Amino acid sequence: MGRILFGIILGVLMVPLALAGWLRWGHPPVAVADPSLPFERQITHGPLNERIDSEMPKVVPVEANEENLVAGARIYRDDCAACHGVHGKPSPFGGHMFPGAPQLWEQHRNSTVVGVSDDAPGETFWKVDNGIRLSGMPAFRDVLSQTQIWQVSVLLANADKPLPPAALQILKDEPAMPAPAPASKP
Repeated sequence: MGRILFGIILGVLMVPLALAGWLRWGHPPVAVADPSLPFERQITHGPLNERIDSEMPKVVPVEANEENLVAGARIYRDDCAACHGVHGKPSPFGGHMFPGAPQLWEQHRNSTVVGVSDDAPGETFWKVDNGIRLSGMPAFRDVLSQTQIWQVSVLLANADKPLPPAALQILKDEPAMPAPAPASKP
């Protein structure tokens, strides 16, 4: 009986030690090109979805009118397009991230859904406001105002609908470049 108990205790101790050794001296998948860890998707997506569902705002304080959609398009072009692409033009590097950044202006296969237009605006708001660990998605809560985050969220919720021409024009252009410095006088 003592040998069995000793074997169980040794087994329980060896598994975490072996895992720690593999993480420290082994070659766990840390590069973008590496395959996923076993059960990585289940481990990360379950808690993420539960947290979003419990914390996302249910009331959208911003209307989907032309003013907010155009403002959202400007914010999207300046802060989101580099990773998520613009209307009709995917990001050149967003698909090479791990996990890949979703191209938010592409239609899903065999569907009318474009980007995250099937998500509630509150879900998109939560993701933009908080960011998502281990994905490259930063938290914008200290970069954008709550209104700006809502404007982008409402824009993306309406990506599968006709947009105002001014918003569409902004989304078809390249990301904004910084203005050149004024020429100094001699």
